[in-house]
Amino acid sequence: MPSKPNTQGNGITQRHSRFESAYVEARHIDVWLPPGYNDDDAPYPVLYMHDGQNLFDPVLAYDNVDWGVDEAISRLMATRGLHGAIVIGIWNTEQRWQEYMPARPLKLKSREMKQVREDFRDVTGGYPVSDEYLKFLVSELKPFIDSHYRTRPEQPQTFIMGSSMGGLASLYAVSEYPDIFGGAGCVSTHWPAGGDPLVYAMAARLPDPANHKLYFDFGTQTLDAGYEPFQRLMDDYLRRAGYEEGRNWLTRKFEGADHSERSWRERVDIPLEFLLKETE
Repeated sequence: MPSKPNTQGNGITQRHSRFESAYVEARHIDVWLPPGYNDDDAPYPVLYMHDGQNLFDPVLAYDNVDWGVDEAISRLMATRGLHGAIVIGIWNTEQRWQEYMPARPLKLKSREMKQVREDFRDVTGGYPVSDEYLKFLVSELKPFIDSHYRTRPEQPQTFIMGSSMGGLASLYAVSEYPDIFGGAGCVSTHWPAGGDPLVYAMAARLPDPANHKLYFDFGTQTLDAGYEPFQRLMDDYLRRAGYEEGRNWLTRKFEGADHSERSWRERVDIPLEFLLKETE
């Protein structure tokens, strides 16, 4: 059962401490319930987010700046007429890179991808375990959330989102489990983790544009300064796959924005509205 609810901004956040898994290391799970959740019996869409400790509470967040996801959704409910959503904050662990790096592309036998795999091992000390991480999400965490909260568990109402390596993990999740996730928010996606070969490999497994939404963005400062060529390459593949920008796909460039929670907080309303606006 969750710990005592805490009011943070708008709505209520509950914490499930050290949620156990057969696939990955136990971790905290934060569940944010939107304003009005306790006032009626209505079910809500669900947004799963990586790096959960950075979402709601500046005391816990990196550099003491959180994304303000609770305030953002509450604001969208008040000003844009959104029904709201339940947000699941999945805390990261010391294996963050291994859990978020897409595993399937690194198993390809091309010379370029073999080099990416070995470079990744040299930097992180291991190989990706993102397949195990996704099994945890879809076969353990999601069933728990759907059974303990008033969710809309169907694919069109289930989304996933993250930044940097979490952007890669989000695209990987919607591509590997297209029947589970109806959309992904990929914020400041860290394409340099695999470069062009990773873009090619992930573009080859994009989910069906007929029933998925994809959001991408990037800034122009610090780490984000190197992202645009990779993102534009992915944008080309999205068009070829049948995605239509402004309808089921959005890529945004933010001049002057850097790679930080502060920057993501400033623009989080945009991916949230894009993903959730048709789930009222």
